[in-house]
Amino acid sequence: MAARGGSSSRGGSPRRGGAAGKGGSRSGGARPSGVSARKSTPKRNDREAPTTPTPAGPFRLGAVPGATPGKWIDTWKQRMPQVTLDLTPLTVADQRSALTRGEVDAAIVRLPLDADGLHVIPLYDEVTVVVCDVDSPLTAADELTEADLEGEVVIVPGDDVLGIRLEGTASPRFESPATTGEAIETVATGVGVVVVPMSLARLHHRKDVTFRPLVGAPTSAVALAWPVDATTPMVDAFVGIVRGRTANSSR
Repeated sequence: MAARGGSSSRGGSPRRGGAAGKGGSRSGGARPSGVSARKSTPKRNDREAPTTPTPAGPFRLGAVPGATPGKWIDTWKQRMPQVTLDLTPLTVADQRSALTRGEVDAAIVRLPLDADGLHVIPLYDEVTVVVCDVDSPLTAADELTEADLEGEVVIVPGDDVLGIRLEGTASPRFESPATTGEAIETVATGVGVVVVPMSLARLHHRKDVTFRPLVGAPTSAVALAWPVDATTPMVDAFVGIVRGRTANSSR
């Protein structure tokens, strides 16, 4: 029995290199000399973030007489400095064909417009005004009505965009001028009046003529249009500018 009891003495003496020793070296023992710690190297990301290619310019924007795209063009230059914007003057008569033939990428047009095959976004309506010479009795009023024009000679130019016919007015006894500018030149001599959208009155401003709003007259609608099958990144960028999207906003 004494011999078996002696086994407790074996259990009391730790073995050389026992579990306790091994456990100690794993949990925080000194690393053998000559062995350096392996540093973790971040994985190389071979896939770079995709970048949006710069559209090939120029962006060709058409504009009818009286259109004022200046603020949108300024924004374009700030956001798209690498893409040239070419502004192309258009007549109302040629505005649709310029789009369908690909002469321009988009255009600021006057309505009505045959929208078949086109995207059309209305922009604003223009007030209709009466252009008269500065010495006309019509200038006594701040605004005019159709009744105020009774007996007046109304000159309708060949490029008229309103198509308004006023009751009680007279037609000129001479051939109507081909353009609005020529018609206003005639008015400056003291002959007749011209009814046009306000932007055209301002476009052809002269010191010897003035204008008054015509109350109750139809307005002239201005819109942005482009071909349905030609919504390029440049067109989309300009549409975003016109709609007021910021540089960081999505569609």
